Amino acid sequence: MEVPTKENIMPRKEKATICVSCGVNLIERGYARFPCPQCGNEIGRCTACRHQSNLYKCPGCGFEGP
Repeated sequence: MEVPTKENIMPRKEKATICVSCGVNLIERGYARFPCPQCGNEIGRCTACRHQSNLYKCPGCGFEGP
């Protein structure tokens, strides 16, 4: 049986570097990075998709949001 540790209970999340809605690199000002409300994976969204309220889908769990 595996002993619970911080690493296997809450695996390290990678920083989002692309917009999950359109795929552009997150380099311009105004982008957002936030944890998925369902699984905690980091989600990245570009300024344009945020302003247009484009839907996004978490690549980790499939959660969808506006």
